[in-house]
Amino acid sequence: MEFSGKTVMITGAAGNLGVALSKAFAGLGASVVPVDLPTNLLDQAQVDAAVKEALRQFKRIDVLCNIAGGFRMGAPVHETSDKDWNFLLDLNARTVLHTARAVVPHMLAAGGGKIINIGAYAAQKGAAQMGAYIASKSAVIRLTETMAAELREKNINVNCVLPTVIDTPQNRAAMPDVDPARWVAPADLAKVIVFLASDAARAIHGAALPVTGLS
Repeated sequence: MEFSGKTVMITGAAGNLGVALSKAFAGLGASVVPVDLPTNLLDQAQVDAAVKEALRQFKRIDVLCNIAGGFRMGAPVHETSDKDWNFLLDLNARTVLHTARAVVPHMLAAGGGKIINIGAYAAQKGAAQMGAYIASKSAVIRLTETMAAELREKNINVNCVLPTVIDTPQNRAAMPDVDPARWVAPADLAKVIVFLASDAARAIHGAALPVTGLS
């Protein structure tokens, strides 16, 4: 897998997975455009500006990795507040919509591209106290499938990965009694994302690929 001459935009680039993914793409020769805290992904104008700057510097965006997102346990559905609902739907799903609006037109003009989103293994079915989170990540999966159906004839591959718990310092602190060796290492998840962004995955459209580690 070779990415020399290609530009990869990564949202959530300062997070554990974003850092691992940036290193993986840079090691394969890509120009990496990290998008994180200075850009509010819930503000379409700021997303548009970040994309415009990337195009000014690199002339193209070949790969978009929507890594920004988050997890939060919650109340039962009937007790879920608008604040918690909106927080997770915004963070996990609306950010994908905003980057798609900004980046897809340029990929269409360029004749192709790759988009990889982050779903969640847990989003394949409901679970107690996870209603808002599961709904938000389920939306990511359905958006991925829909975009793939809309864009596959335009040489744009859209896929997502469905990780379980990612081995991060934050998760280790939150779950000290669980063996982190059973979780998904950021570097391992990054390898899967790099594959989906590569020419080797050109026949894959609309996949929701479980990445479960040993858990």
